[in-house]
Amino acid sequence: MSIKKILKIGLACLLYSSSIGLLWAQQMMFADSSRLGRPFSKDPHVVKFEGRYLMYFSVPPVPDQAGGWGIAIAESDDLIHWERIGEIAATEEYEKNGFCAPGALVKDGKVHLFYQTYGNGAKDAICHAYSTDGIHFTRNATNPIFAPHANDWSNGRAIDAEVYSFKDHYFLYFATRDPKGEIQMQGVAKADANTDFSREDWTLAKDASILKPELEWEGKCVEGASIIERKGKLYMFYAGSYNNAPQQVGVAVSKDGVNWKRVFDRPFLANGKPGEWNSSESGHPHIFDDKDIGKSFLFYQGNDDQGHTWWLSNVEVGWKKGKPYLKE
Repeated sequence: MSIKKILKIGLACLLYSSSIGLLWAQQMMFADSSRLGRPFSKDPHVVKFEGRYLMYFSVPPVPDQAGGWGIAIAESDDLIHWERIGEIAATEEYEKNGFCAPGALVKDGKVHLFYQTYGNGAKDAICHAYSTDGIHFTRNATNPIFAPHANDWSNGRAIDAEVYSFKDHYFLYFATRDPKGEIQMQGVAKADANTDFSREDWTLAKDASILKPELEWEGKCVEGASIIERKGKLYMFYAGSYNNAPQQVGVAVSKDGVNWKRVFDRPFLANGKPGEWNSSESGHPHIFDDKDIGKSFLFYQGNDDQGHTWWLSNVEVGWKKGKPYLKE
């Protein structure tokens, strides 16, 4: 091989590696304006399915039309640039007031979507649907599949579903409220590993809250749990405080999926400074583990106008000595 050709190949490799570096250095900023005419997307959740990234997210009610919140879908091949490709239409009676806050997983060649009904107060509950293409979904015939019974710690509401496989069980993490409907907190149910996610398979893993607001920055709300496993432990990225209070992201850890302790006393991902795009909040996290490239990304929602708009973004997360950290 000639020196000239070697130099040409070397230059091409250098340019390629530089372009990859620039790619990961870019910040994702995505929002869907189809329903309101202004950017407004919340509650991101990402899976990798059939060679592409799919992001499910909440979209708001259309003004002066029947129906409520909905779920839309975007796709990407780099986790930065996203294109809206569809929306999941309400088809069931229990969805007529709205449905949102999607969580998803890939199992047996299908995307399984977990979502909540919305607009029913303490009667909101978790539902399940599945898809062979990631876009068109078949509802579980037993929907809604889960909500806790109203008792001395919960008003019976279940929202913000996250389902994760761990130690021969599927754990369903959900947010609920205290009997007065004031304090939002995390609970967890479980099902056997061979579940089809139907209602009869789920039981409370603990008949009490597994994480509730205790720190000053968490206000009266802990919600939006998102789970990742590292070296036999589960890490929960959660939202502390209600929207724009500001909502910020915390982290807790567990050895069994049921009993949790905080990793940090301060927010892991704080809201932005005045003038920054997320000065009103950095909230509703989703930790996405891309095993194909060996990287973790924290997706979240934010805005700088107290919720007039909502944007979705992500940041890479590294791991050191059993703790996550934000990569520059």
